[in-house]
Amino acid sequence: MGHAGPIVGREREIGELTAFVAAAEGRALVLRGEPGVGKSALLDVAAERAADLGQRVVRAAGVEAEAGLAFAGLHQLLHPLLADADALEPATRAAFDIVFGRSTGEPPSVMTLGVAALDLLALASGDVPLLLVADDAHWLDPQSAEVARFIARRLSGHAVHMAVGTRADTPSPWDGAGLPELTVPPLSAEASARLLDTTSPGLTAPVRRRILDEARGNPLALLELPAAAGPADGPELPLSRRLERLYGDRIAGLGRAERAELLRAALDGTGTLPGRARRPLRAVDDAVALGLLTTDAGTGDLVFRHPLVRSALLQSATPNERRAAHADLARLHRGELERHAAHLAAATVDPDESVAVVLERAARSATARGGSAAALTLLTRAAELSPTVGERSRRLGEAAFVAAQSALLDQARELRAASDQLAGTDASPTAVITYAYSVLYEDGDVRSAHRRLASGLRALPPDADDEIRARLLNLLLGVSMFSADPALWRVSDALTDRDGDRVGGATPLYRDAWGDVARTGAGARERVLAAFGELGDGQPWDVMRHGVAAYYLDALAEHRTLVRRVAERETGSGAVTNAMTLLQLVMLDQISSGEWDAAEETGRRGLALTVTHGYRLFEHQYHGFLGLLAAWRGDTGTARAALDRVDRWARPRGVGHLTQLAEAIGAALGLSTGDYESAYTYASGLTVPGTFTPYSQQALRTLLDLVEAAVHSGRHDQARRHALAARDQGLPALSPRLDLVTTAALAMTGDDSDAGPLFERAVTHPAGADFPFELARIRLEQGMWLRRARERVAARTALGLAAETFERLGATPWLHRARAELRAAGLPGGSAATGAALTPQERQIAELAASGLSNKQIGARLYLSPRTVGAHLYRVFPKLGISSRASLRDALEGT
Repeated sequence: MGHAGPIVGREREIGELTAFVAAAEGRALVLRGEPGVGKSALLDVAAERAADLGQRVVRAAGVEAEAGLAFAGLHQLLHPLLADADALEPATRAAFDIVFGRSTGEPPSVMTLGVAALDLLALASGDVPLLLVADDAHWLDPQSAEVARFIARRLSGHAVHMAVGTRADTPSPWDGAGLPELTVPPLSAEASARLLDTTSPGLTAPVRRRILDEARGNPLALLELPAAAGPADGPELPLSRRLERLYGDRIAGLGRAERAELLRAALDGTGTLPGRARRPLRAVDDAVALGLLTTDAGTGDLVFRHPLVRSALLQSATPNERRAAHADLARLHRGELERHAAHLAAATVDPDESVAVVLERAARSATARGGSAAALTLLTRAAELSPTVGERSRRLGEAAFVAAQSALLDQARELRAASDQLAGTDASPTAVITYAYSVLYEDGDVRSAHRRLASGLRALPPDADDEIRARLLNLLLGVSMFSADPALWRVSDALTDRDGDRVGGATPLYRDAWGDVARTGAGARERVLAAFGELGDGQPWDVMRHGVAAYYLDALAEHRTLVRRVAERETGSGAVTNAMTLLQLVMLDQISSGEWDAAEETGRRGLALTVTHGYRLFEHQYHGFLGLLAAWRGDTGTARAALDRVDRWARPRGVGHLTQLAEAIGAALGLSTGDYESAYTYASGLTVPGTFTPYSQQALRTLLDLVEAAVHSGRHDQARRHALAARDQGLPALSPRLDLVTTAALAMTGDDSDAGPLFERAVTHPAGADFPFELARIRLEQGMWLRRARERVAARTALGLAAETFERLGATPWLHRARAELRAAGLPGGSAATGAALTPQERQIAELAASGLSNKQIGARLYLSPRTVGAHLYRVFPKLGISSRASLRDALEGT
């Protein structure tokens, strides 16, 4: 785009951005700062550095006018790459076709669309690294922002970087994204003076001093304020408002036709980025002369000098001028239903059934593409423009339904009288607890529940009953656990620090076990075992809470008898809500201990119970656990359906605990099917290799998954980094299971001199008896390592034990893999495959993989997606009698 004016005083930021775009491993970086501080200029620098390195740069920018158009921002980011989409699998291409309105079908979940986008990015960056730049990302439409965040957290291992610019003074979806950030501060006094003297020499000393004082280190202000003649007048305004007013004064000097042309451009997104104009700006010479528009050095397109110019245009226009501009744009976009409807709605004042009908049609279109938030806006406006009471009522009811389905629960409650009655006005602790339980269990509204509980705790008088305080605090911790949101957890941690000692009991233990276990779990396992010892049969809610803590600390097996007994006792006419969680604990214990058939039966019982009582939070939790079990067993249809169902419901509600469970299903499915690229995408999205995402239970539970996916997708450095991080974080001390899997991870990623003793320590670990599936997976890896080391007898022993366990569990894909390795290890009576059954494409892929290329590199060479390459390799391995790419070279030489 080309930044205007010199860049002064940004040596640190430019250095970080240069290192960022040059880094070998993909990642995202969020630039955050106040308006005018120079984020766009720095993003321009990043783009220039990337281009100098031979990278491809794709740019997008958020615009207020498009914030209500579903997937408008994502279309900007991906449209330049869609020419490569023909090389993707049909299902992957279909996801883009649906959300971009080229075909109809079930809208993809964020997770499905995000994985499809990653496939496209991997394909596009196969030969040339890629930099994605998203400026003014606080104005991206919600759907695009959600998918972009999903992508940004999963760029490790791809030749893709993403730089995002967002305002510090504007709430945005990037605030809680957990991504690395580069804060762009005001310029120093010395740099400010240097910039001002360079761009506006000859100022008198008083004027120079006043501008420096008013600009407060803001580069845009230093460039623009010298043009404002005379001393400051009127009340002091925030700097962004001052700059808007300055631009507004210039706009006022334009002729009516030119102002109208600029207003249409501002409302249509024209002039945001070069190449984005739907029609060229005409007759705007005065605006260029006044510095409102500038010419892009690369393309020659006219673009707005700064987003504040667009804001000033919108602020200075009269309502009639804005409506006239929207009417013009509605006519211009008659062929684009949703864009046409948005402008038509803004241009209409009085009730008009014909306009309401168009808005309702556009809402249905947005919903079909997965843009329910945009549909809600359109339906609400359609209701306002409905001439009759009946149509207004019907459309408000439709809007309420869409809001509820989209987890926009505050809006849904405003639109439904019944929900207003549910919330009530009584602020007593009992009412707060009742409200929080209702919105949590029935709607999954973790934010509203957390807000009310935190307010209730703060409002308690000092002499309030400690039991009531404990109930509020324990429920707050439970809500925080479901949210998995560090921002909510910080509030909960502070309130626990304040009240934990006062309420006593197990509340501090719940905080340490349900929250950031990797950092607060030291000694918690011993505490939960001691707490169970003092509990007896206890109250069902105490058994339930202790049981959840025990599960996260891998201590549930010691007390499974009590948990199962209380679960059965309460399932009938007892504390049914607690029974739902207790049955989940029974199911999870059965999965851990290898009782998979019983676990599936328990899961279906619990699911039926949740559906009967309308507890949708637990319903989706059961779907997630059943989907995870299906993934390990190779039931891909059930697992994928569960993944999509859980993600589609949980993500918009902010139920991070369930969203992460859906990602764990994706990782398990990829490992079971041999699609290691997909497995790595999901596992590394849960936690970046070498780190453990705060407040994420799945970050610890998928430790082995991430290492295994990284090893088998050729990412040895990432795998080793994660194994060492687990050791250095002290995870082995938290539980015997974490000691087991950390030891296995170190064995899988260590050199040959270390691997043997570490594998032996892992397979003889006492925890292996309690976690047979993990033990069998470790034995499979050990057997593969032994076979490569030419220790075939020992390999057959390890692989045979793994195969026995997989067969007993019904883990069919894993059983096939173990048997293939047994054949390759020379199992008596078996015979290695000849390779004659390989198709030409399978052989080509196998030879490239044997040469050391990753799935992404192979895909780039053969114009296939990495997931397609992984699927081919999954079919190749059993044909060759092997189960990993490490054995490919020997197997191919044998044919």
